[in-house]
Amino acid sequence: MTQTQLPVPETLGDLIQQLHEIFSSDKINVEEVQMLMESYKSNPADWSKFAKFDKYRYTRNLVDHGNGRFNLMILCWGEGHGSSIHDHANSHCFLKILQGQLKETLYNWPDGDHKNQELTRRWEKTFLENQCTYINDTIGLHRVENVSHTESAVSLHLYSPPFNSCHCFDERTGHKNQVNMTFWSRFGERTPFEASVSKENN
Repeated sequence: MTQTQLPVPETLGDLIQQLHEIFSSDKINVEEVQMLMESYKSNPADWSKFAKFDKYRYTRNLVDHGNGRFNLMILCWGEGHGSSIHDHANSHCFLKILQGQLKETLYNWPDGDHKNQELTRRWEKTFLENQCTYINDTIGLHRVENVSHTESAVSLHLYSPPFNSCHCFDERTGHKNQVNMTFWSRFGERTPFEASVSKENN
């Protein structure tokens, strides 16, 4: 069965519209979604209104809720900001770099039979502007970091299905904690402060 060739999205709005079309189906082709996200060429004029920075931590900013089938958000990373090591609550996770660069470190799941065991790293890779990567829980755990001390970074994330909590892991022991996820802003508007207190998530 051949996949319908979607036109290259000229704007973030075009990309969102095409994502809605793809996710109207119950079967999701991961390669198709990743290719579509890669084909959009980042233009700050499209996304700057959603890009909200905090000098102390990275921020999660909701762009579109995908009719309940996915969440599309922009994450803003100041110099040296990074996530904890985390899973993805049995969801698909697509990450595209809009500005700057981010380092992804992939980890194996902790061995359930060995308590207090350090997590093992599988690989590290730095992604540059307009590159896209994908992860789900069968692939492993990961951490995402802006390792630059001079440049900020902005990334576009799609999670399907959406989720409200995930697990964060201690690299030294493999212990995990469930954390709730919050949005620093929704659709370009700052969320109430109490609802956006930082949690270590991504």
